[in-house]
Amino acid sequence: MYELINQISRWAIPTMLLVIPLLAFIRKVPVFETFVEGAEAGFSTAIKTIPFLTAMLVAVSIFRASGAMELLASWLSPVLSMIGIPADILPHAVMRPLSGGAALGIATEIIKTHGPDSFIGRLVSTMQGSSDTTFYVLTLYFGSVGIRKYRYAVASGLAADFTTLIASIIICNLMF
Repeated sequence: MYELINQISRWAIPTMLLVIPLLAFIRKVPVFETFVEGAEAGFSTAIKTIPFLTAMLVAVSIFRASGAMELLASWLSPVLSMIGIPADILPHAVMRPLSGGAALGIATEIIKTHGPDSFIGRLVSTMQGSSDTTFYVLTLYFGSVGIRKYRYAVASGLAADFTTLIASIIICNLMF
């Protein structure tokens, strides 16, 4: 099973890099021109997102510097420990919906402490790779296109983050 996953991981991106342009060429899509148009649209979107990105980064910095993350993790730790969720991953689980960079820093610290091949190291790596930064996405992308009412998107995103946490724990318990 491990070797199969390893081979799929090794060949997934090179296969996509070959197949997608090949399909576009077969369908007579002007590949380079389409790429340039997309890059131009991406650049203008990036310029529009700068104020939202700045606001989000400031909010995350305040959340971390105030000690609120550690306080929240300490409140949740006893409950989650009773159901078999390692307390060491709580800071990562709390930070991942807020900031990818901060979550990566926390994941790096956890892996340095426990080792990359430990259960917790593999669990935090699985969580890092299989979840997204919900509030970052909402703030940046919704804000850049002018969406102001995203109440259900927050609930859906947080439900997906929680599902990813549970799925990561189950999958890591089964695999490792």
